[in-house]
Amino acid sequence: MILCDKNLEGDYMIRCPWCESSDLYRKYHDEEWGKPVYDDRTHFEFLVLESAQSGLSWITILKKRENYRVEYDNFNPDIVALYDEDKILKMLENPGIVRYRKKIESSISNAKEFLKIQKEFGSFNEYIWSFTEKKIIKNNWTTLSEVPAKTELSDTIAKDLKKRGFKFLGSTTVYSYLQAIGIVNDHLLECQFRD
Repeated sequence: MILCDKNLEGDYMIRCPWCESSDLYRKYHDEEWGKPVYDDRTHFEFLVLESAQSGLSWITILKKRENYRVEYDNFNPDIVALYDEDKILKMLENPGIVRYRKKIESSISNAKEFLKIQKEFGSFNEYIWSFTEKKIIKNNWTTLSEVPAKTELSDTIAKDLKKRGFKFLGSTTVYSYLQAIGIVNDHLLECQFRD
């Protein structure tokens, strides 16, 4: 653990050490990471962002996040599912997002599959939380080296998503997504943001 900046009372704040390289990382860690998400649009946002992150650092994506919100119509899957070749070409010209054609194409394809899941389950939220019977998996890690890159749960979800036609969402990416949306709480034991 790292003693970080002080809170309003003048006490040092203790966070997971991975977020200490920038204010943007700290804000994401403190306000979003590991907090349960139940909103479909936020689920879709994290699916797009985690897929875009594949092979890159998460801070790269966080720095581009506002550009993604604009380019992806505030992550509305109904709109993204209708993107055509002209829109793809426009996106490939935008330096504010990751300009990798296959990732962009997969996000559009994934939007279509996302809508199918909404129709089948009533919401994507119902689908994704059904894998844990709506329970949060709260791990008890003391060091970053203990935190896995993937688990049996992420393997299962990644396989199911692939079977449904999703792309660029392997088990490691899915595990990062589960951490981001709070199905998995991987805040270290000493982290004061661990609920």
